[in-house]
Amino acid sequence: MNNINLRYVKPNEMDQLVDLCEAHAIFERAEFIKEGKSKKLLNDLFSKSPELFCLVLESKNELLGYMSFMKQYSTWHASNYIYMDCLFLKDKIRGKGFGEKLMKKLQEECKSLNCDFIQWQTPDFNKRAIKFYKRMGGISLNKKRFFLY
Repeated sequence: MNNINLRYVKPNEMDQLVDLCEAHAIFERAEFIKEGKSKKLLNDLFSKSPELFCLVLESKNELLGYMSFMKQYSTWHASNYIYMDCLFLKDKIRGKGFGEKLMKKLQEECKSLNCDFIQWQTPDFNKRAIKFYKRMGGISLNKKRFFLY
């Protein structure tokens, strides 16, 4: 695909971003509730001091993928790091180098935010993502992630 732009999401794209989040949840075999997400994301991404950031891949006003991340602190490392919360690409652009472009942009953001490393997770069944992350230099730790609501 030609003319795909890598940039930060815009306020008027929250509905499209939520649609991508829903597709991502379906891909990861997870539940997703759309209600109220556009408004919440708009507030969280565009407040005076946002803690959440979102890069998108866009072509002809269509969002084709996204990566969300935030700055966090690691007690173990005694330093700041970037936590990549989500990385998702629509099928039609997978395997064409766009995930790598997003990861390289995130590495730039990591340096500009004075962070020492990037951390993320992926489901253990997502073998294609695991292979991609290892190719990008990612190192995996065997842990289970728990949620308490």
